[in-house]
Amino acid sequence: MAPRLCVVTSRRRLGLSCSDLIRRIAWLASAGVDLVQIRERDLPDRELTALVRDAVAATRAAPAQVVVNDRFDIAMAADAAGVHLREDSVSIDRVRSIAPREFLIGCSVHDIDRARVLSACDYLLFGTVFPSSGKPAGHPIAGLEMLRAVCAAARRPVLAIGGVHAGNARAAMRGGAAGVAAIESLLSVTSAQQAQDTVAAFRAASAEVNREG
Repeated sequence: MAPRLCVVTSRRRLGLSCSDLIRRIAWLASAGVDLVQIRERDLPDRELTALVRDAVAATRAAPAQVVVNDRFDIAMAADAAGVHLREDSVSIDRVRSIAPREFLIGCSVHDIDRARVLSACDYLLFGTVFPSSGKPAGHPIAGLEMLRAVCAAARRPVLAIGGVHAGNARAAMRGGAAGVAAIESLLSVTSAQQAQDTVAAFRAASAEVNREG
């Protein structure tokens, strides 16, 4: 089953230490997040590997899976569940030829053509769907119309990302997204209870769309 709710990390954006980040990952995993994408491009290899191992340990008691942005080698070394590939990353076929059978592979897409041809991965991540404080002024926004087109063309489940929060997640899923991914609206939680409440709000949005049919 495709992930429905993914948290993408960005500790510098939120001013978090690595230990703070791991604490919030643990809260969110316990609350029901499906997928944790470690995206910390500034960290040296040794520190990134340690962070991924800590994230795997922090989510071990929960169903959440940990994937590593771009770094297939570190994902394997740290015993992560998978890797999330950027458009300029190593090829999916290369990863499949080396990785264990159950290894999870996600791919970023930004247009219909790429969404249409990608079939060897497990899920796609498409954005930026909504205006996002994490993007510079003038950054192009794909919008819901493009999301619908990408979801219709895609051969794999699509997660919407970019400015996503519980209030607009319904619109993304009504547009055909299998789920959503978020940074700030999830990682800004400051307690286990707030993590529970936030994830519950996302889950309620998903349940509402499923009831609609």
